[in-house]
Amino acid sequence: MDDPADLSRLADIVVPPPVAWWPPAPGWWIVAAALLAILTILGTALVARRRRNAYRRASLAELAAIGTVADPASAAAVSAILKRTALTAYPRTEVASLTGAGWLAFLDRTSGSQDFTKGPGTGLTRAAFGAPPSDGDGDGNAVAAAARRWVKRHRVEG
Repeated sequence: MDDPADLSRLADIVVPPPVAWWPPAPGWWIVAAALLAILTILGTALVARRRRNAYRRASLAELAAIGTVADPASAAAVSAILKRTALTAYPRTEVASLTGAGWLAFLDRTSGSQDFTKGPGTGLTRAAFGAPPSDGDGDGNAVAAAARRWVKRHRVEG
């Protein structure tokens, strides 16, 4: 009666207890540390970028307060805002002495467009001589839009 193949001697399989979820395996600690480092680096970069672009936000707020460029006084204010913005972003020796066509060429060169030498931004030069800065439709919206575009999109080398 001691037959090892006898089915009456079978017993249920003993299942081990489930694996605890805490503490995690060392690999998960490494993944968590790497993720935390990546998030810290990204957060630091975002804060630094926001601080670097604070002058852009301030300039855009001033341009929004002016609205449209309808008279020489508002065109002069827009030009002053653009000059202050440029002095913040670029070396003083490069920007401070620029006027007239040189100033407009600088704005075009740093924005990668032709808004100021051939486009609506030429109204800034006309306004400097007391002429209305009309841009074809007479309301100055395009001059203000070109100024906003420059503040948003100018590239700072270095």
